[in-house]
Amino acid sequence: MTTRTVRAAGLLASAAVLAFAGGVAGAGAAVADSPSPSAGATEDGDLAKGPTEAGTSFRTATPITLEQRATASASTGDYLYWVLPADAGQRVTVKAKVTLPETARHGSATWQLDVYDGLRRRQACRYGVQTKAAAQDARTVELYCSLRTVRGWAEQWSNDPLPGNYYVRLTVLDLPQEDLGQPVETEVEASATDAGGAQAVDGKLSTPLVQGAGAASPQPQQSASAQQPAADGAPDGGWTSGWWSDRWVWTGIGGVLAALAGIGGYRMTRGSGRPTYLPPGA
Repeated sequence: MTTRTVRAAGLLASAAVLAFAGGVAGAGAAVADSPSPSAGATEDGDLAKGPTEAGTSFRTATPITLEQRATASASTGDYLYWVLPADAGQRVTVKAKVTLPETARHGSATWQLDVYDGLRRRQACRYGVQTKAAAQDARTVELYCSLRTVRGWAEQWSNDPLPGNYYVRLTVLDLPQEDLGQPVETEVEASATDAGGAQAVDGKLSTPLVQGAGAASPQPQQSASAQQPAADGAPDGGWTSGWWSDRWVWTGIGGVLAALAGIGGYRMTRGSGRPTYLPPGA
């Protein structure tokens, strides 16, 4: 191996290391520039205080934001609704806590937490406890649901979660008739993490599934006033704020390495550059 070949190989390796370091630094800067998922938290680490009431239907759902704790006083048997925004690339987790009355109850009660997307399709949980029975002497019931990653775009036949409003419904499913109407205190909070470029898709909705954004309604015969309400503000940075992903970093690194490999291969195979002597008449 000639000195020139060794030098070219060394330059190629150095460039690859620099490109990798630059890509990692760029990814770190992108993460630092992106809004923190705990942006709604207070200085002492607690979640920001949210609304103190809940809606009783999809139309009257109370808007909340991510990293915000909402509370509501209700009666056992009520259907309680909240609505929040979720953007592409986010994995949303919704938690609910029900504080049961201290008065004597006549039996166990089963509570359930459901999450629906902007088209009011019930969303499956990747993991969590959506339904839980509270014993007769229990004081609290805690439920949670971790949704699948919100996709920027999906086929019409699929049930994939899409950017837009997500409705949270909390209610009791089964309990003795004598316990209906007893007062309860409820807490609901939602948080989200970034799924990263591994979950990115090549496409996005023209508009999120929110009121006034051209979203399809599951009941087209309803008037505009009967459509789902918009959540209290879009995610930090606006809708489709998740356009950046680490796929851009690795794509750029791959392009740089391919170019350097081509340059290195050319330098190693082009020869000394001096013309070969040919005898007359050859």
